[in-house]
Amino acid sequence: MQLTQDHERIRDTVRRWANEKINPHVERWEEEEIFPAHEVFGQLGELGLLGLDKPVENGGLGLDYSYAAVLAEALSAIDCGGIPMAIGVQTDMATPALARHGSAGLRAEFLAPAISGEYVGCLGVSEVGSGSDVASIRTTARKDGDDYVIDGGKMWTTSGTQADFCCVLANTSDGAPHRNKSLIVVPMKARGVGVARKIRKIGMNASDTAQIFFDGVRVPQRHRIGEENMGFVYQMEQFQHERLWGALNVGATAQRAIDMTVDYTRQRRAFGRPILDNQWVHYRLAEMQTEVAALRALSWEGVAAIVRGEDATRIATMAKLKAGRVIREVADGCLQFWGGMGYVMESPISRIFRDGRLTSIGGGADEVMMQILSKYMGIYPKSS
Repeated sequence: MQLTQDHERIRDTVRRWANEKINPHVERWEEEEIFPAHEVFGQLGELGLLGLDKPVENGGLGLDYSYAAVLAEALSAIDCGGIPMAIGVQTDMATPALARHGSAGLRAEFLAPAISGEYVGCLGVSEVGSGSDVASIRTTARKDGDDYVIDGGKMWTTSGTQADFCCVLANTSDGAPHRNKSLIVVPMKARGVGVARKIRKIGMNASDTAQIFFDGVRVPQRHRIGEENMGFVYQMEQFQHERLWGALNVGATAQRAIDMTVDYTRQRRAFGRPILDNQWVHYRLAEMQTEVAALRALSWEGVAAIVRGEDATRIATMAKLKAGRVIREVADGCLQFWGGMGYVMESPISRIFRDGRLTSIGGGADEVMMQILSKYMGIYPKSS
């Protein structure tokens, strides 16, 4: 789709902010395995970047989704994957359903401070034993007077150790697994919410990831997003944004990996000439460049569908699947051309190699993406 000068101004703003305010601190935050989300999100809030496509009445800019897509790509200017991912959770994973289906009061209480950067949000969907299989979650929310009482736990929760609220998917009835769930906004300071541990990972180190428990957590029923037992449907809508965000950000990150590898192999010499002058190297980079271009074209097709108000599930699913494959191929292929320097921790290509591996797992594993697509194709066994 055709981007405007306004789109490019957003891209330039993000890149300038990343280079001036974030990248000088990335190494330390990677070592500490956490970044100051409230401080960083506060900066983004002041720049108006956390609510590009969110309602004006809640502090957003009310723009179409293409502007949020530009933000997703531009965040690849940050020298790690964890911080962009946490920002993506705030903008495209924990708040889309709240913005679209939440009551005016609920949006004022939680969406507005998320857009300003005062609040950090997280998403509570995955559980131990229930990751990509969302229908199998076991967390429950039973009614008691005007409240819900929530029991259970969530796993792999990005920003969970420092979030102010969690958008929790819980079973609110005994009906069919696709029609018995609700999305509920749970303040993380509520009695009974516990952070069991911060999970160590092989990548995305600057982003904190938590295991959370809910033990008799009482929240008002007005904290429910939209209609009761429609949570699975709302979460599937959120997944469109989550998966497209991932594909957009990963596509731009893969492009960055190729660009930095071209620069490195042009300078690095072996056997009397630059590494880049070897036919295998420049042919392989050209091949990877084609894969990245294909991913980005597919991703922007999904963006255009959302802007038109269409269901982008099929395209977003394909883009997410392709993104996981492309970043693995590109990161591994580029790292090889860096030689020994590609294998050291401080190398930028090694960080992309570690961080990018999550793409084929988080937000729905590759295998789940293929299952969804096979259903769209009409070839998934009806008995399964």
